[in-house]
Amino acid sequence: MTDQTDPTTPDPRPDGADLDHAIPVAEGAADAAAILGALDSQLAEQKDKYLRLAAEYDNFRKRTVRERQGAELKGMELLIRGILDPLDDLGRFAHVDPSQVECAAVVQGAEMVEKKLLKSLAGHGLELVNPAGEPFDPAVHEAISTMPAASADEDHLVAQVYQVGYVFNGMLLRPARVVVKQWSAPAGDGASA
Repeated sequence: MTDQTDPTTPDPRPDGADLDHAIPVAEGAADAAAILGALDSQLAEQKDKYLRLAAEYDNFRKRTVRERQGAELKGMELLIRGILDPLDDLGRFAHVDPSQVECAAVVQGAEMVEKKLLKSLAGHGLELVNPAGEPFDPAVHEAISTMPAASADEDHLVAQVYQVGYVFNGMLLRPARVVVKQWSAPAGDGASA
């Protein structure tokens, strides 16, 4: 086999010596072992940092879940405390002797309990949607039927509310179910063809 090195290129080895003789074998192994030891310690350090970071993240995630559950329970506790009085009043009405109480008194008492309950829930962000006589709004109303309007001015007004709706802190929980008035011009009115 022929030597294909360019004779004009200087030899990188000092004094043209072989590489095996330039660095003693023992010294090369010691340097490699030192480098390997340094890399092992860096790897162990990075692994320790990673494990600590993973443990911190896991603890953060668990703490966040606990705090969120605690906040939900606190909110439910406040809501339930607000409806305890109306619930007590309702219990008193449920256990009255019908022969001793007039119907009108029971109805009046039930209305008072309803007002008390709605007031308490309103304090927590609940709004009642009762749109009788207002313009129909499909964002918060659900039309279950229509009825004829007496005039064009009554077109698309809510005639009757079958079931009230509820909004909680700006979020629609249930639309009001309503009957909507619709105007249709009498047959004689309008342009003839």
